[in-house]
Amino acid sequence: MARLKVGVLISGRGSNLQALLDAASDSAFPAEIVLVLSNVPGAAGLERAENAGVPTATINHRDFQGRQSFDRAVTSALEAAGVEFVCLAGFMRLVTQEFVEHWHNRMINIHPALLPLFPGLDTHQRALDEGCKLHGCTVHFVRHEMDSGPIVGQAAVPVLPGDTESSLAQRVLLAEHRLYPECLRLIASGEASIKGDVFTLPATPPETLLISNP
Repeated sequence: MARLKVGVLISGRGSNLQALLDAASDSAFPAEIVLVLSNVPGAAGLERAENAGVPTATINHRDFQGRQSFDRAVTSALEAAGVEFVCLAGFMRLVTQEFVEHWHNRMINIHPALLPLFPGLDTHQRALDEGCKLHGCTVHFVRHEMDSGPIVGQAAVPVLPGDTESSLAQRVLLAEHRLYPECLRLIASGEASIKGDVFTLPATPPETLLISNP
Protein backbone atom coordinates (compact mmCIF):
# COMPACT_ATOMS: atom_id res chain seq x y z
CA MET A 1 0.00 0.00 0.00
CA ALA A 2 1.38 3.40 -0.98
CA ARG A 3 2.28 5.69 1.90
CA LEU A 4 0.41 8.98 2.22
CA LYS A 5 2.60 11.87 1.04
CA VAL A 6 2.66 14.54 3.73
CA GLY A 7 3.88 18.12 3.78
CA VAL A 8 4.63 19.74 7.15
CA LEU A 9 4.38 23.50 7.63
CA ILE A 10 6.50 25.05 10.38
CA SER A 11 7.63 28.44 11.63
CA GLY A 12 10.07 27.60 14.40
CA ARG A 13 12.03 24.94 16.23
CA GLY A 14 10.03 22.00 14.90
CA SER A 15 9.76 19.75 17.95
CA ASN A 16 6.45 18.28 16.75
CA LEU A 17 7.98 18.02 13.30
CA GLN A 18 10.72 15.88 14.85
CA ALA A 19 8.12 13.54 16.33
CA LEU A 20 6.55 13.16 12.89
CA LEU A 21 9.94 12.65 11.23
CA ASP A 22 10.85 9.98 13.76
CA ALA A 23 7.57 8.14 13.17
CA ALA A 24 7.84 8.38 9.39
CA SER A 25 11.41 7.07 9.42
CA ASP A 26 9.87 3.62 9.95
CA SER A 27 8.96 2.22 6.55
CA ALA A 28 5.96 0.53 8.15
CA PHE A 29 4.47 3.92 9.09
CA PRO A 30 1.65 4.64 6.60
CA ALA A 31 2.76 8.21 5.83
CA GLU A 32 5.99 9.70 4.48
CA ILE A 33 7.06 13.31 4.80
CA VAL A 34 7.99 14.58 1.35
CA LEU A 35 8.39 18.29 2.13
CA VAL A 36 8.93 20.54 5.15
CA LEU A 37 8.09 24.16 4.39
CA SER A 38 8.69 27.19 6.59
CA ASN A 39 7.55 30.78 6.29
CA VAL A 40 10.56 31.85 8.39
CA PRO A 41 14.03 31.74 6.78
CA GLY A 42 16.46 29.80 8.94
CA ALA A 43 13.78 28.21 11.14
CA ALA A 44 15.43 25.54 13.29
CA GLY A 45 12.96 22.91 12.11
CA LEU A 46 14.41 23.07 8.60
CA GLU A 47 17.68 21.63 9.88
CA ARG A 48 15.76 18.80 11.53
CA ALA A 49 14.23 17.95 8.15
CA GLU A 50 17.56 18.17 6.35
CA ASN A 51 19.13 15.86 8.93
CA ALA A 52 16.36 13.37 8.20
CA GLY A 53 16.95 13.63 4.45
CA VAL A 54 13.61 15.34 3.82
CA PRO A 55 13.40 18.13 1.21
CA THR A 56 12.77 21.61 2.57
CA ALA A 57 11.48 24.91 1.22
CA THR A 58 11.20 28.44 2.58
CA ILE A 59 8.53 30.85 1.44
CA ASN A 60 8.88 34.08 3.41
CA HIS A 61 5.46 35.60 4.00
CA ARG A 62 7.10 39.04 4.13
CA ASP A 63 7.79 38.77 0.41
CA PHE A 64 4.06 38.86 -0.39
CA GLN A 65 1.53 41.65 -0.46
CA GLY A 66 -1.20 39.65 1.22
CA ARG A 67 -2.20 36.34 2.74
CA GLN A 68 -3.88 35.04 -0.40
CA SER A 69 -0.84 35.29 -2.65
CA PHE A 70 1.35 33.76 0.06
CA ASP A 71 -1.04 30.85 0.59
CA ARG A 72 -1.22 30.19 -3.14
CA ALA A 73 2.57 30.03 -3.30
CA VAL A 74 2.57 27.55 -0.41
CA THR A 75 -0.02 25.37 -2.12
CA SER A 76 1.99 25.43 -5.36
CA ALA A 77 5.14 24.32 -3.53
CA LEU A 78 3.29 21.55 -1.70
CA GLU A 79 1.66 20.22 -4.84
CA ALA A 80 4.92 20.39 -6.81
CA ALA A 81 6.38 18.07 -4.18
CA GLY A 82 3.48 15.65 -4.55
CA VAL A 83 1.96 16.44 -1.16
CA GLU A 84 -1.45 14.85 -0.57
CA PHE A 85 -1.96 15.81 3.08
CA VAL A 86 -0.77 18.71 5.24
CA CYS A 87 0.29 18.80 8.88
CA LEU A 88 0.63 22.15 10.61
CA ALA A 89 3.32 21.94 13.30
CA GLY A 90 3.89 25.31 14.91
CA PHE A 91 2.98 27.18 11.73
CA MET A 92 2.39 30.69 13.07
CA ARG A 93 0.31 32.04 10.22
CA LEU A 94 -3.44 32.36 9.93
CA VAL A 95 -4.33 30.78 6.59
CA THR A 96 -7.01 32.03 4.24
CA GLN A 97 -10.38 30.43 3.69
CA GLU A 98 -9.25 29.61 0.15
CA PHE A 99 -6.29 27.64 1.51
CA VAL A 100 -8.46 25.80 4.04
CA GLU A 101 -11.02 24.91 1.38
CA HIS A 102 -8.34 23.72 -1.04
CA TRP A 103 -6.97 21.33 1.61
CA HIS A 104 -10.40 20.53 3.10
CA ASN A 105 -10.20 17.34 5.18
CA ARG A 106 -6.57 17.01 4.06
CA MET A 107 -5.00 19.22 6.74
CA ILE A 108 -4.60 18.78 10.49
CA ASN A 109 -3.14 20.92 13.25
CA ILE A 110 -1.96 20.34 16.81
CA HIS A 111 -3.02 22.84 19.46
CA PRO A 112 -1.64 23.02 23.03
CA ALA A 113 -4.99 22.88 24.84
CA LEU A 114 -8.01 20.66 25.18
CA LEU A 115 -10.20 22.31 22.57
CA PRO A 116 -12.70 23.90 22.59
CA LEU A 117 -11.01 25.33 25.70
CA PHE A 118 -8.37 27.99 25.15
CA PRO A 119 -8.12 28.57 21.41
CA GLY A 120 -5.41 31.02 20.40
CA LEU A 121 -2.21 31.84 22.26
CA ASP A 122 -0.92 31.66 25.86
CA THR A 123 -2.89 28.48 26.49
CA HIS A 124 -0.79 27.21 29.40
CA GLN A 125 -0.96 30.42 31.42
CA ARG A 126 -4.67 30.68 30.74
CA ALA A 127 -5.18 27.13 32.02
CA LEU A 128 -3.28 28.04 35.19
CA ASP A 129 -5.22 31.28 35.62
CA GLU A 130 -8.52 29.38 35.35
CA GLY A 131 -7.46 26.83 37.94
CA CYS A 132 -7.74 23.87 35.56
CA LYS A 133 -6.87 20.48 37.03
CA LEU A 134 -6.33 18.96 33.57
CA HIS A 135 -4.72 20.54 30.54
CA GLY A 136 -3.42 19.01 27.34
CA CYS A 137 -3.37 19.07 23.56
CA THR A 138 -5.65 18.44 20.60
CA VAL A 139 -5.13 17.30 17.03
CA HIS A 140 -7.93 18.51 14.78
CA PHE A 141 -8.82 18.98 11.14
CA VAL A 142 -8.43 22.60 10.11
CA ARG A 143 -11.38 24.86 9.43
CA HIS A 144 -11.38 28.58 8.68
CA GLU A 145 -12.26 29.58 12.24
CA MET A 146 -9.09 29.60 14.32
CA ASP A 147 -8.40 26.39 16.26
CA SER A 148 -11.66 24.79 15.23
CA GLY A 149 -12.58 21.68 13.27
CA PRO A 150 -13.32 18.01 13.89
CA ILE A 151 -11.17 16.59 16.66
CA VAL A 152 -8.97 13.61 15.82
CA GLY A 153 -7.46 12.98 19.25
CA GLN A 154 -6.65 14.57 22.58
CA ALA A 155 -4.17 13.89 25.35
CA ALA A 156 -4.53 15.31 28.85
CA VAL A 157 -1.97 15.91 31.57
CA PRO A 158 -2.48 16.92 35.20
CA VAL A 159 -1.92 20.46 36.35
CA LEU A 160 0.29 19.99 39.41
CA PRO A 161 0.60 22.18 42.49
CA GLY A 162 3.32 24.73 41.94
CA ASP A 163 3.19 24.43 38.15
CA THR A 164 4.48 27.38 36.16
CA GLU A 165 3.65 28.18 32.57
CA SER A 166 7.00 26.66 31.59
CA SER A 167 6.65 23.40 33.55
CA LEU A 168 3.10 22.86 32.33
CA ALA A 169 4.11 23.62 28.75
CA GLN A 170 6.87 21.01 28.92
CA ARG A 171 4.48 18.35 30.21
CA VAL A 172 1.99 19.14 27.44
CA LEU A 173 4.74 19.08 24.81
CA LEU A 174 5.63 15.51 25.72
CA ALA A 175 2.00 14.58 25.19
CA GLU A 176 1.97 16.38 21.82
CA HIS A 177 4.94 14.33 20.63
CA ARG A 178 3.03 11.12 21.33
CA LEU A 179 -0.34 12.28 20.07
CA TYR A 180 0.48 13.86 16.70
CA PRO A 181 2.17 10.86 15.04
CA GLU A 182 -0.58 8.54 16.28
CA CYS A 183 -3.29 10.76 14.82
CA LEU A 184 -1.49 10.93 11.49
CA ARG A 185 -1.05 7.16 11.53
CA LEU A 186 -4.76 6.59 12.07
CA ILE A 187 -5.70 8.85 9.17
CA ALA A 188 -3.01 7.61 6.77
CA SER A 189 -3.77 3.96 7.46
CA GLY A 190 -7.48 4.42 6.83
CA GLU A 191 -8.32 3.14 10.32
CA ALA A 192 -10.13 6.41 10.93
CA SER A 193 -11.97 8.53 8.39
CA ILE A 194 -13.70 11.85 7.97
CA LYS A 195 -16.74 12.68 5.92
CA GLY A 196 -17.90 16.28 6.01
CA ASP A 197 -17.37 17.29 9.63
CA VAL A 198 -17.84 13.82 11.07
CA PHE A 199 -14.64 12.07 12.12
CA THR A 200 -15.00 8.37 12.83
CA LEU A 201 -12.51 6.53 15.02
CA PRO A 202 -11.96 2.78 15.07
CA ALA A 203 -14.32 0.80 17.31
CA THR A 204 -11.46 0.48 19.80
CA PRO A 205 -9.39 3.67 19.62
CA PRO A 206 -5.70 3.48 20.55
CA GLU A 207 -5.00 4.50 24.15
CA THR A 208 -2.88 7.39 22.90
CA LEU A 209 -6.04 9.10 21.60
CA LEU A 210 -7.65 8.96 25.03
CA ILE A 211 -6.85 10.88 28.18
CA SER A 212 -3.26 10.05 29.01
CA ASN A 213 -0.69 11.13 31.53
CA PRO A 214 2.80 10.87 30.06
